[in-house]
Amino acid sequence: MAVEADNAEISVARQCELLCLPRSSLYYRSCRDDAEDQELMRLLDEQYLRTPFYGVARMTEFLRRGGHGVNPKRVRRLLRRMGLEAIYPKRRVSLSRSDKGFKRYPYLLKGLAVVRPDQVWAADITYVRMYRGWAYLVAILDWFSRYVVAWEVSVTLEAEFCLTALERALATGRRPEIFNSDQGGQFTSEGFRGLLEAAGVRISMDGRGRVFDNIFVERLWRTVKYEEVYLRDYQTVAEARLGLGRYFGFYNDQRPHQSLDYRTPAEAYGAVGVAAPTRAVAAPGNAAWPAAGTPVALRAPSVPAALTKG
Repeated sequence: MAVEADNAEISVARQCELLCLPRSSLYYRSCRDDAEDQELMRLLDEQYLRTPFYGVARMTEFLRRGGHGVNPKRVRRLLRRMGLEAIYPKRRVSLSRSDKGFKRYPYLLKGLAVVRPDQVWAADITYVRMYRGWAYLVAILDWFSRYVVAWEVSVTLEAEFCLTALERALATGRRPEIFNSDQGGQFTSEGFRGLLEAAGVRISMDGRGRVFDNIFVERLWRTVKYEEVYLRDYQTVAEARLGLGRYFGFYNDQRPHQSLDYRTPAEAYGAVGVAAPTRAVAAPGNAAWPAAGTPVALRAPSVPAALTKG
């Protein structure tokens, strides 16, 4: 026997009373619905990397064309749950203002020429999908070399895993002159800021809603997800940690970057004595291959055109 919501003779409340059934149980969410949400979130995560400028309306249409009967309200809820927001110019409204509870730091990278390792480190957090559910990944990146100095995985968004990654990065004995991040609660926490200040590091923070202020870490997420996460099917957090550890080793030590003149991040970051491979010069007058450790000036982007290939 089941409750008939469309029964015209007996109200839903009376049916629950006759069945000795708490009315709140009518609103129970089944595991099947949760599994469907997980699948939709997987699709939204992939599409966001392809088209980060898609808003709720276009994301809804994308899912509908894939055969999923969703409405904008559900898509908006899932995007908020994932922390994804379309990239577009925004007016300064209350939702985009920082909380008054933390010290505000200026963005120090606009127009800055990044010409050496450890001049600028940057950090950010992203989702890592698993077979069921999500984990969170934080990475600390050296802007000049694209070298991942440290990273950590967590099942919650508490600040501790970001603090662990920062401690691990500073334990290498190297210090950045500037550390850049967004205004998330993990990076504005007293422990995180205090560790940077104690190390004599200048703190820089992105402007609200300005994804291109930390463009190199955003580019790293795209690379990690397309080259590792989307090719795997992590069953557990331990498996995700193992896979990511293996990938970051490959990324730092073996994967050449076009933007680094096909050196690896490890070579650009610290292997000063590594001999550069020979390469044909396309035309007279072109710059020769820079020796490992030779500064190649990067300018902090202030417009989308600064997006570079990893």
